[in-house]
Amino acid sequence: MTSNLPLYVLAAPLLTAFVVNLAGRFWRGSVAILSLGALLFSTISAVLVLQQVLTHGTIHYTVGGWQAPWGIELVIDPLAALMLALISVVALLATFSALASARQELPGREHLFFTLYLILISGLLGLAVTGDAFNLYVLLEITSITTYCLIAMGKGRAPLASFNYIIMGTIGACFYLLGVGYLYMLTGSLNMADIQSILPGMYGSISVATAFAFLLVGVWIKMAFLPLHGWLPNAYTLAPSSTSVLIAPLMTKVAVFLMIRIIFSIFSPDYAFFQHVGVQHLIVWAAALAILIASGLALAQTDLKRMLSYIIVAEVGYMVGGVWLANTAAMTGAILHIVNDALMTLCLFLAASAIVYRLGDSKLASMKGLYRRMPLTMAAFTIGAFSMIGVPPTAGFFSKWYLILGGIEAGSWAWVYVAALLISSLVNAVLFFRIIEIAYFQGGGEHGHSAEMPRQEACAWQLSPLLLSAVALLAIGLAAGPLVEHLIIPALPAGF
Repeated sequence: MTSNLPLYVLAAPLLTAFVVNLAGRFWRGSVAILSLGALLFSTISAVLVLQQVLTHGTIHYTVGGWQAPWGIELVIDPLAALMLALISVVALLATFSALASARQELPGREHLFFTLYLILISGLLGLAVTGDAFNLYVLLEITSITTYCLIAMGKGRAPLASFNYIIMGTIGACFYLLGVGYLYMLTGSLNMADIQSILPGMYGSISVATAFAFLLVGVWIKMAFLPLHGWLPNAYTLAPSSTSVLIAPLMTKVAVFLMIRIIFSIFSPDYAFFQHVGVQHLIVWAAALAILIASGLALAQTDLKRMLSYIIVAEVGYMVGGVWLANTAAMTGAILHIVNDALMTLCLFLAASAIVYRLGDSKLASMKGLYRRMPLTMAAFTIGAFSMIGVPPTAGFFSKWYLILGGIEAGSWAWVYVAALLISSLVNAVLFFRIIEIAYFQGGGEHGHSAEMPRQEACAWQLSPLLLSAVALLAIGLAAGPLVEHLIIPALPAGF
């Protein structure tokens, strides 16, 4: 069983999706049982895979008995195993809330929703472990198509937001596929390790540089790296809450992981960072600019989900800049921030989903007196907010600390990135304390309406994962040292 665990992690949600589609038509209760059962199995299996990789090293799993480089290979190194566990845990927690939201937002269509939902999770898990460049494209399209459909199930302008996402996502997929095509013409292989062994003798070729550029632009569109972010704010804001609690924490973080995978598993750190120093500096400066612009745009928002969407765009700048600083501290911070930001975003979007469930919308003006009406929800939201700001001892502080250390270590050319990080943290403080001021101090006075309203906490399906995610942010912050030593350092690519 142990040797097949990586495949079980992927197969459980994929196979369950078809069962949900059939059984859910006749018994609505089966949707929750099947979905949670499959994701619990995947989570346990992913944790066992992570433990096995940390103990025995990288796992190479060939699908269908065809040996690499001819067949499809799953490669689970420490970084892939960490992502596998992260995706599984976040998906499991998000699903509790999604079940409650889907009953309210999509009555009678839950089985259709969770069919797509589980296929999306299976695709994300596949992206974490595939060792084949073309198979990565296929999995990208599986995740994209299911996400388009899940967003389009929302009300109002959600289908239009999904259509815009389709256009941008298709452009990103085309860029990535063109890059893979160039690599295949140059090497005659689609296996990442095989391509990497062939490419060094061609590093001076313009064709290799073109392939690298196409691949990067493709994943940058998928991760919404500003100015390629236009699809994200509307998509995440207008999507059903049952959709946004999954895609907001995971989609951009998986895309950042794919960028790291392309750099280290197809090319090399020397080629990506040190043979093109000017490009490296340009990308870090672009990341700093993305952080500042996205943070400024977040300030202008009056809707909680839309504000959080722009914060996600800024967080992408954090991670892209950290990777391209290309030193140990910054790379540690970037990988740790993938984990932390997934959990921070999960916590905040779970809170937003609970608020929408009770209030009917996520407008900031509707949140007056919310600390009195939904105290546990808002307490968890506050922990998520403090982590996003970078207040110790929450998880967000420690990854930002490593990123700042990496920027200082890189030298004077990277100070603009450090400044952008600090300014963005201050902007986040303004953003979240504005919400705290509205939800705590407004609406509760003698003439306020909230004092007359009964306490109406989020339902247990939404509150339980929200509180767990908030506790996780504190636990990861307090255990940051052992986490970096035992999980992040082993996950650092060779040469760091």
